[in-house]
Amino acid sequence: MNYVQFYYPEGFAHCYGCGRLNPEGHQFKTYWDPEKRESRTEFTPKPYHTAIPGFVYGGLLASLVDCHSTATGSAALKELESTPWDQGPYPRCVTASLEVQFLKPTPLGPTLVAVGRVLERSERKVVVGTEVYADGVLTVKGKAVVVRIPEGWGG
Repeated sequence: MNYVQFYYPEGFAHCYGCGRLNPEGHQFKTYWDPEKRESRTEFTPKPYHTAIPGFVYGGLLASLVDCHSTATGSAALKELESTPWDQGPYPRCVTASLEVQFLKPTPLGPTLVAVGRVLERSERKVVVGTEVYADGVLTVKGKAVVVRIPEGWGG
C-alpha cells in the first residue's frame, strides 16, 4: 500500500516527522482511504520516546498529530486535481495552526493509530480532525489548519 508521503516531491520529503528522505526522523506514513475519505497512520514509539516511565512523550504525540494532519490535508487537496489519488505528486501542506488535547496518558508499548478526517476544505486550506488511539483507547485529539505550499516555494 502506498502512503501519502511517498508522493511528496523530493524537496519536501525531509520532514523530521514524516520525511521519507530523513533517516533520523520518525518517518510517519499516512494512508489515505479515498472511499472512506479518512486517513490512517500507525506508529510504534520506541522506549526512548518516554515522558515518564511507561508513557509516551507529549511532544511526539503532537508531532504525530501535526504530520498526520498535513498528510491528510495533502490527500484532500489531491482529490481536487484531475490526476488519480494514487499518482503523484501530492500537493504539500504546512501547518498554520495546531491544537492538541491530551485526554489520557498514552501508554508506551502499543502501536499508536492516528485517524484523520477532513472537517473543511478549500482550494488552499484544509481543516483536519485527528484522533490518536493506543490499544483502541482514544488518548489524544487534535485539530489542525493546514495550507498548501505555494508553487515554486522551497523544494
